[in-house]
Amino acid sequence: MELRYLAAFVAVAEELHFGRAAKRLRMAQPPLSQQIRQLERELDVQLFERSTRSVRLTGAGEAFLGPVRTVLADLESATRLARAAGRGESGRVSVGFAGASSHTTLPRLTRAVRTAHPGIALVMRGQTYANRALDEVAEGCLDLGFVRSPVTRPGVRTRVIAEEELVCALASDHPLARQERIAVADLAAEPFVSFPANAGSSLRDVTFLTCERAGYLPRVVQEAPDSYTILALVAMGVGVTLTLTSCTHIQQTGLVYRPLAGAPVLLRSALAWRADNPSAALRSVLDVARETLPTPQGHPETAEDGAVAGPPA
Repeated sequence: MELRYLAAFVAVAEELHFGRAAKRLRMAQPPLSQQIRQLERELDVQLFERSTRSVRLTGAGEAFLGPVRTVLADLESATRLARAAGRGESGRVSVGFAGASSHTTLPRLTRAVRTAHPGIALVMRGQTYANRALDEVAEGCLDLGFVRSPVTRPGVRTRVIAEEELVCALASDHPLARQERIAVADLAAEPFVSFPANAGSSLRDVTFLTCERAGYLPRVVQEAPDSYTILALVAMGVGVTLTLTSCTHIQQTGLVYRPLAGAPVLLRSALAWRADNPSAALRSVLDVARETLPTPQGHPETAEDGAVAGPPA
């Protein structure tokens, strides 16, 4: 059954006049009459009672009219949605991120996307740590991930959106809290609070690397799944931790932050996506992100597949 037959049927049913229906459809009357007769043959029912003076719907025609209108309306709606999706104006984009480190960047992006493209739904996946987010982007499980640069993963593109510095968080009554800056070597005997070992946290990796460069491996006495819990434990005096400047908005009673002595340890936040992801909605989100979360000066706009965006942190 052809859709043009259904459109012809609705036009005649609404006009109850073949001449007016043909004019509405911008076609000649004989082909319209042929389409209606073909539709009746396919259905094996008579849809119209015709005379030289009038056209009326039969009982079968009246029963057929409502569902046909629904089918045509659904088709029109589906066509609009498909075209909007093709233009990147609608669709779903899955985003992986880890809580506190996205405190500033993520709300700016989500608000801007809602304003620019209200038809795009962002599906948020919290507590997706940087390393895991990168894996899931590479595997096609996520459209967009907040990761740490540099990235050397074939098929994945990245763009740096922020640069952060490693700082020390410790209890306010800790003896080292009286110092303006804390040497990483001075934390060698301290208990640490950290992310779980197998969670995919790049911050944990950088913490261990920084301590190893200072001559020791940190002694982790307690693990927690997010920065808010880690810093609460630090405020309780359970241990110390190395965190990022993006997390210093978390203010707890009994908690202080101190910069590290020596050359700053920098981590670069980036967005990552598969180079071959065909989603037009993702391209629209990336365009919004370029305006909302611009690349800091001194960094390449986009790292190509498997390329390194800047020197290691």
